[in-house]
Amino acid sequence: MPKALDDEQTATDASGAPGSGERGRAASAPRPTRLVWLIGPALVAGVAYLDPGNVASNMTAGAQYGYLLVWVVVLGNVMAWLIQYLSAKLGVVTGKSLPEVLGERIGNRWGRRAYWLQAEAVAMATDIAEVIGGAVALNLLFGVPLVWGGLITGCVSLVLLVIQSRRGARPFETVIIGLLVIIAIGFSVGVFVAPPDPAGVLGGLVPRFDDANSVLLAASILGATIMPHAIYAHSALARDRFAPRHTVEARVTPTARLLTATRWDVTIAMAIAGTVNLCILLLAAANLAGIAGTDSLEGAHAALEASLGPVIATLFAVGLLASGLASTSVGAYAGAEIMHGLLRVRVPLLARRLVTLVPALAILALGFDPTQSLVLSQVVLSFGIPFALIPLVAVTANRSVLGTYANRWATTAAGVAASAFLIALNALLLWLVFTGA
Repeated sequence: MPKALDDEQTATDASGAPGSGERGRAASAPRPTRLVWLIGPALVAGVAYLDPGNVASNMTAGAQYGYLLVWVVVLGNVMAWLIQYLSAKLGVVTGKSLPEVLGERIGNRWGRRAYWLQAEAVAMATDIAEVIGGAVALNLLFGVPLVWGGLITGCVSLVLLVIQSRRGARPFETVIIGLLVIIAIGFSVGVFVAPPDPAGVLGGLVPRFDDANSVLLAASILGATIMPHAIYAHSALARDRFAPRHTVEARVTPTARLLTATRWDVTIAMAIAGTVNLCILLLAAANLAGIAGTDSLEGAHAALEASLGPVIATLFAVGLLASGLASTSVGAYAGAEIMHGLLRVRVPLLARRLVTLVPALAILALGFDPTQSLVLSQVVLSFGIPFALIPLVAVTANRSVLGTYANRWATTAAGVAASAFLIALNALLLWLVFTGA
C-alpha cells in the first residue's frame, strides 16, 4: 500500500481497544470487517479510466506516434491515484459526494447553476464516448447498425442503474467488476501475443511532443485517463457504500480503517486501469504503426484481425463492448449525482438516460466519424478536469470539512501541481490550435 501520499492525520477513533476491565464488553463486540470486503468503489470508478474514449485515444496515439506518448499514460495514471483517493476520502469522511459539498458551499444560485452547466457538459461528453464505443463494438461483433447499437448500449446501462438504485451498491459493484475483468482480458491479450519493443517502451517514458497533433492526443489521453465525472462519481460511490453510520458495517469499521481499505482499493483499481491503458497503446504501437486506416476503431479492429488473427480481434471487440456498457452506467450515475448535488433535484432514471443519450445517437445518425468523435470528446473532458480537481483539492485540504483527515501539506502541494500541469497542457493545446503552430 502506498505510504508517500498517506494524507490523513493521526486520529483516535471512538471504538478504541477496551481496557483490562472491559473483557466482557470486548468479547461481545462484533469483529471488524475484513479489508477485502471493503474494496469495491474504486474498481467501479476505475471503469471510467477504461472507457471507449481511452481505447480510441490510446489506439490512435500508438498507431500514429508509436511509443512517443507512453509517458503521458504513465503520468496520467500516477495523478489519477491521488485524485481518486481524495475523492473517495471525501465521501468516506463526510458522507457526502463532491457535488453535494460544492452545492452547499456555492451560496450563489447562479454560480451553482453555472458550475452545474460545465459539469453537465462534461457528463454528456463522457456519455457520447461510451455510447459510441458500445455501438461500434456491437457493429464489429454482430453487424448491428450504429444507431441501434447506441440505443442498445443506453438501454443496458439503464438496467444496470436500476440494479444500483434498487439493490444497493454491492450488486452494482459485482456486475461492473465482472465487466472490468472482461475489459482487461480483451484489451491486454494482444500484447502477450505480439510483445512491444522494450527499447521503444523505455524511450517513450521520456516526456516530449512531435507536433500540435501529438499535444492534442496527449490532452485526449489525459482527458480519458483523469475523468472529471469519475471524480464526482467516486465520492458518491464511497458515500453510498460507507456513509450510513447506522449500519452494522459502519459501526464496527472506524474511519481510519475505511481509509486504509480505500487506499488499497484505489491502488488496485489504478494498477489495473494503468496497465490496460498502457497495453492498448503498446498494442497499437507494436502492430498498427504505419498501417493505413488504423486511426479508427473499425480500422484498428481490421488491422488486428489481419496481423494477429480473428481471435485477438474478437477479444478486442468484446473488451470494447464491455467497456461501453460498464462505463456508460458509471457515467450516467455520475450525471445523476451532479444534478442532485448541485441543483438539489432528482430526475427519474429513464428521463435522465434519454436526455444524455440523445447527443450520442445524433452523432451516430448524422454519420460523423465515431473514432474522431471519441477523441474530441476526451479533449472536452480534459478541459473539464480543472473544474473538478481544483475544488476537490481545496475541499479536502479544509479542516472545517474533513477535520483531522484533511490533507497534509505535501498532498495538497501534489494536487496543486497536478492541476497546474493539466491547465498548462490545455493552454498549450489552445495556443497550438489557434496559431497553427
